[in-house]
Parts: sequence; structure tokens; C-alpha cells
Amino acid sequence: MEENAISICNLTKHYGKQRGVVNLSLQVKQGDIFGFLGPNGAGKSTTIRSLLGLIKFQKGSAAILGMDVKTQSKEILREIGYMPSEAMFYPSMKVKDVIRFAADMRKTDCSGEAEMLCERLMIDQNKKIEELSLGNRKKVSIVCAMQHKPRLFIFDEPTSGLDPLMQAEFFKLILEYNRQGTTCFLSSHVLSEVKKYCHHAAIIREGELICTDTVENLTRTNAKRIHMIKDGVEENFVYKGSLNELFASFAGHDIEDIVIEEPELDEIFIHYYQGE
Repeated sequence: MEENAISICNLTKHYGKQRGVVNLSLQVKQGDIFGFLGPNGAGKSTTIRSLLGLIKFQKGSAAILGMDVKTQSKEILREIGYMPSEAMFYPSMKVKDVIRFAADMRKTDCSGEAEMLCERLMIDQNKKIEELSLGNRKKVSIVCAMQHKPRLFIFDEPTSGLDPLMQAEFFKLILEYNRQGTTCFLSSHVLSEVKKYCHHAAIIREGELICTDTVENLTRTNAKRIHMIKDGVEENFVYKGSLNELFASFAGHDIEDIVIEEPELDEIFIHYYQGE
């Protein structure tokens, strides 16, 4: 049986008295596009940095592509493409030199793939990093993570700072690499992109894993958003009960207008985030 791309068991990381993650267990199968969901400060980046060996955790174990993150970090880093939430490079270097430097660190000729990625993402390779906007620095980070065609992508809030056109192009690239066998693990608080592109997802809140399931199951709900004008007052709310009971409660009231529609994705997820 093929090993999981990511296996985490009872991972615990504290920063002194500050909470990090607590007893987190998670498996990501190879070939998956897996969303790691949670509000800012939930523990997403702590989990990712622990996986990459960038910080040490106090308890538990973790493996990437069957390799232990504590004892085989060098071997692991050869097989992954990591994109941090903050894109930091030497400001005086040109984009093309940064991309080549990232490839040289891996002792790999990535020139063909890098050229394709720069074209797709509309990157001017002759500009210096210090001349780039946040979004363009983010695009350089994408190229550095993808150009060596790794077995696993690990992305931390990858689309923040990208305009909608580039967000769409980024996910097109993810889907193309995924069809070639690359697994993708990405943290996000953008619910809509997780629903659209991910196969499975986990939700983390205040350092603890709340649930893991298919995205389809996580977003399935019988809740409805109700827009109505009742007795001259405009009302707007999410209703989870029987519509027959809702309509029965309207008896004796003047209903001037009513619209019933599917709730927004963040309204579906809010009970996971808030622990309701």
C-alpha cells in the first residue's frame, strides 16, 4: 500500500504559555488536493512549519512521503515545494536570478519549467525584487515552489495578495500538476477556493483539529438564508429548521416579500470556527 503524503500523529507545539497546536492528528493521501482551513491564528502555519522542520514540536510525530520529519528533513525537502505565507527574497536580486538560485540550491536544471511558469503568471524576470508589488513577489514564490516539479506542494495562504486572474491561474497550475501525480496541501481561510478546488479538508480552531472530511460533506447543509419583509420590517437570517414550521410561524403576520436561497459558504462554516 502506498504511504500517505502526510501523516501527523498527536502533534503538539506550545510557545511558552502561548497555544500552538494540541494533539493534532491528520492524514493526507497521495494525489489529494487537501485544504487546511481555519481563521488567522488557528495554528495552520505552526503545523506547516513543524512539518518542514522549521520549528521543533514538543510531542507527537509526523512523516512526509513516508519519511520522518525529525530525522529525514533533508530528504523530505528534496521532494516538496514549499510556499510560505510571506514571500521574502533578497531585494536587490533580479527575479530571474532568484528563480535560478532556488533551482541551483536543488542542483536541478528547472529552466524550462520556470520559463513556462513565468509566462503563465505574467512575471517580468528582469525586474528587481524590491521593485515588485506583494502580488508579484507572491508569484515569484509560486515559481520557486513549482519549478522542480516536486511530489508534494505545501502552501501557506498561497493566494493572499494575488489578483483574481492570478488566483485562477494558480489553481489551474495546481490542477495540472495534480493530474501528473503531485499532492497539494494548502492552508487557507478563503472558504470559496477550498470548496472549488480541494477534494478533502480539515478544520482547525484554536490549535485543535475540529473535523476532517470530504469538502462535499463539510459543506452539505439544510440551512437556508431567508430575506424577508415582515410587518414592515426587513429581516435577514440563516434558518436551519423545517420550512413548514417557519411558514406556520408567519400566521397572523403581514409578509410583504420573501426570498429563500442557499447560505454563503462562510455562514456554513461559522459554527466550526466559533464552536457552536
